[in-house]
Amino acid sequence: MKQFVSFVIKEAKHILRDKRTMLILFGMPVVMMLLFGFAITTDVKNVRTVVVTSHMDPQTQQAVERLAQSEYFIITQTVCTPRKAERLIRSQQADMALVFDKHHAMQLIVDGSDPNMAQQWTNYAHQTILNEESRMKNEEFHTGLPTSAGANSSFFILHSSLLYNPQMKSAYNFVPAIMGMLLMLICAMMTSISIVREKERGTMEVLLVSPVRPLMVIIAKAVPYLVLAFVILIAILLMARYVLGVPLAGSLFCIVAVSILYILLALSLGLLISNVAQTQLAALLLSAMVLLMPVVMLSGMLFPVESMPRMLQWIAAVIPPRYYIDAMRKLMIMGVGIHEVMKEIAILVAMTVVLLAIALKKFRVRLE
Repeated sequence: MKQFVSFVIKEAKHILRDKRTMLILFGMPVVMMLLFGFAITTDVKNVRTVVVTSHMDPQTQQAVERLAQSEYFIITQTVCTPRKAERLIRSQQADMALVFDKHHAMQLIVDGSDPNMAQQWTNYAHQTILNEESRMKNEEFHTGLPTSAGANSSFFILHSSLLYNPQMKSAYNFVPAIMGMLLMLICAMMTSISIVREKERGTMEVLLVSPVRPLMVIIAKAVPYLVLAFVILIAILLMARYVLGVPLAGSLFCIVAVSILYILLALSLGLLISNVAQTQLAALLLSAMVLLMPVVMLSGMLFPVESMPRMLQWIAAVIPPRYYIDAMRKLMIMGVGIHEVMKEIAILVAMTVVLLAIALKKFRVRLE
């Protein structure tokens, strides 16, 4: 046991002395969290809006004022016809136009060059106008005093509520995804590079002829990265909660437990990559090709898996971060219990067992 602990301490000192490794381990999570939390965002802000004034009355004017008072829209101009509003959108002088007819029906003309943002602008506009209309009617109902909304307002077509993320902040979606990407990249990449570095320098043979069994050598090299990954996980959770304002609605114990399972899976994948690569550069490139692109494109981080072609959905089914991201969104944002993520946990456990078994078997065969 003392020899095993000595190997762990040796690897930990090697990591702490390598400034480049420490920069990757702790610099990357901070930069990625800040970028995805603040710079890369799908939040709706400062949408340039044109109002068509062909059929304006006090009621429609109030709807326009509610839109202007929100933080999402800026009323830039007023025009007299929808055609002029459309010309402003085509010339990139406006993003959206608000049109009312004589029956108080509301129409939105939106720049659809980016369909996702166009849909969000439409949803935000409806939410801003209709929710305020609903609030004023409720106030009239409880107080018995008439309000400016009026009892026969036709704007109140329906009322929809957004569960778990009523403000529609993109950080709620990105933070669990960033956790899945960072933990996978850091654990798998750094573990594979660490083992390949020993092979490249010719010191792996020295380690393997020591009294410690080869399996213990590999575990000893993985333990420091497991501890560092846990530290990184805590740092990410603290940044998510206190910097980005993302709630931790579920059990913190469950969040950490599922994350540790995911870290073990990433370490197993790193060990498998180290069996294939013969140089650190090869391990780095292999990790990037095998992990980075699939994690970003097929894990549900940016695009819903359900919207992908059937073939890509089958490929996404074997991407481990997909299940971790789903579990974190349920635990962190929705606040569900552990029983609601048992499917994701079972898949992650199965993947961990399979990857670790293949990695250890290939490692022993190669050494023999």
